[in-house]
Amino acid sequence: QRGSERHERGDCGANRERDGCPDCCSDHGADRQQQKRRGDHGRLVVVSIKSWRALGTSVHVITTHPKGLEPAAAAVEKLLTRVDLTCSRFRPDSELTYLNSHAGESVQVSWLLSMAIGVAMRAARMTNGAVDPTVGKALRLAGYDRDFSRGPLGPAPEGEGKGVTPLVLTVEAVPGWQMVRLDPLSRSVFLPEGVELDLGSTGKALAADIAASTARNAAGAGGVLVSLGGDISTAGTPPLGGWEVLVADDSETPPDGEGENIAITRGALATSSTTVRRWTRDGVALHHIIDPRTGQPARSPWRTVTVAASNCVDANMAATAAIVDGEEAIEWLSARGLPARLVANDGTVQTAGRWPAHVKPAA
Repeated sequence: QRGSERHERGDCGANRERDGCPDCCSDHGADRQQQKRRGDHGRLVVVSIKSWRALGTSVHVITTHPKGLEPAAAAVEKLLTRVDLTCSRFRPDSELTYLNSHAGESVQVSWLLSMAIGVAMRAARMTNGAVDPTVGKALRLAGYDRDFSRGPLGPAPEGEGKGVTPLVLTVEAVPGWQMVRLDPLSRSVFLPEGVELDLGSTGKALAADIAASTARNAAGAGGVLVSLGGDISTAGTPPLGGWEVLVADDSETPPDGEGENIAITRGALATSSTTVRRWTRDGVALHHIIDPRTGQPARSPWRTVTVAASNCVDANMAATAAIVDGEEAIEWLSARGLPARLVANDGTVQTAGRWPAHVKPAA
C-alpha cells in the first residue's frame, strides 16, 4: 500500500481534484516518491513527494529537501486532522457543527475556528459578498449534506435510509456574512437563528497556506509545495525553474491530458470549478458553488477559474468570486492585478492579468 518509486517527470503540479498531478501521484496509495527532471542547462532537479487523502480530497506534500519530506508530511497530516475536527460541516463531532447547532447563542471557539471564520468574513467583504460563509443551509438544502469521499450525492447510500428529502430549490438570498458576529479577542461567535456556516472554500485554502508554512518549518531546508485538492501553496526556495503545475479543467485529467503547464516560483494557485463536486437530485444537475444572491448553485459562463496570488486564501476567494460574478469577473480580476485563467462552458480559455507563460512539460 505504501511504497517508493522514481519517475522521470517534472515537479508535481498536484491535481486529482484540481491538482493536475503527474504519473507519480496518480496512485494515492503510494505515499513517498522521487521525481527528477532536467532543468535549465541540463541540471538535474529532484523533488520528493508524499500523497494521501484528507478533508475529502487529495493531499500532496512536495519538498526539494529529501530528508525533510517525512517530517513535513507528518506535520501537515497532524494539522489537517485538526482542521477537519474544527471546520468540517459533515462531522457530527466537529467544532463547526457544534457552532451551527447553537445558533442564537454566543459560543466561544478555538483560535483555529476563529481564524477560519475571520478569513471567511474577510473574503466576503473583499468580494462584495460573492463568497459568503452563510451558504451552509443553502448547500444542505441543495443536497450537499455529506462528504464526497463517501460517494456521489443524490440518493442516500445503501443502508442509510429509504431515500432523501425531495429537492426543493427556491430563489432566496443567503442570510449574509454581516449577520455573523465575531469577537477575535474573546474568540466568541454569534450566529442568528437560521444561519449555518460553511467554510469549505476559504477554509481549505487557509489550511493550504498554514500547511505550507508548517511543512517548510518541519522540513528545515529547501522549499515545499502543498496541494489540498488543487488549492496550492508554496514556501521556501523553489526548485530550479519553479514548481511545475498542470492547470486542468477536469479533476481526472491525466498528466499528458488537456490542460496548461505553467511554473510558479512563489505564492499560491487556486482553482474553482463547477465540473467537480457535482450531483443530481430529482433530475436537476447541481454543483457546490452557491450564488449568495439566489441561494442556488451559480449559473456562470465559466466552468473553471484558476487564480494566482501571494497566498492561497486570496487566490481561492478570487477564483470562487469569478465563477459567481460571471461576465464581470475578468474586469474585477484585472483591476486587482490578479493573474487568472478562465475556462468558459464551451471550453474556450481567456486570461486576465499577467498569467504565467505556458511551459513545456518536464521530461
